Amino acid sequence: METEEATPESSETGRRRRMIGRVVSDKMDKTVTVEVTRTVQHGKYHKFVTRRKKYHAHDEANECKVDDTVVIQESRPLSKTKHWVVVERRQA
Repeated sequence: METEEATPESSETGRRRRMIGRVVSDKMDKTVTVEVTRTVQHGKYHKFVTRRKKYHAHDEANECKVDDTVVIQESRPLSKTKHWVVVERRQA
């Protein structure tokens, strides 16, 4: 699985976060659901645990399909639940 990528972009886009994830749903129009997986260490037991979170991301061209790996970037609120935009698509 992919891990979270938190590198700031150039000064044009400010400090918008970027993450790498996998498309799990493309049933909506111009929107995909992206699952981001990251590994964190447990505070008490020091075992590595996998954490997953789903984000809704804007896909203007409806080109992303299920199981594609995508890079999403934080943006202004586009709807009630959509605050991310697909920047790059990597086919699975």
